[in-house]
Amino acid sequence: MLSLLEEGSFEIALSVPLVFEYEDALTRHVESGLFTLQDVGDFLDYLCGIGHRQNIFFLWRPFLQDPKDDMILELAFAAGCESIVTHNQRDFAGAERLGVKVHIPKEFLRLLEESP
Repeated sequence: MLSLLEEGSFEIALSVPLVFEYEDALTRHVESGLFTLQDVGDFLDYLCGIGHRQNIFFLWRPFLQDPKDDMILELAFAAGCESIVTHNQRDFAGAERLGVKVHIPKEFLRLLEESP
């Protein structure tokens, strides 16, 4: 998906809380040797450089069961995103009420292939 993102096949939306969430999740793997802190910083810099930075002025909470998932749904809605791509589709049940589709990565990639 990252290579398709770089090609411009789709765009991502970012908010400050989401970037901090990504940083937290990725730095948990530093001790295992999967990533270095430099890797994490470089990756986040890359995402921030190509992503659409979106301010969020209205919170829909509580909408989903997990507040961290609410943060992502609010970002998608505020940025006018068509889709959220996640392996946790069940966590986003109800997102369609705000006009946001939820796809697993494999399904999203197939949709990209099919689009003109």
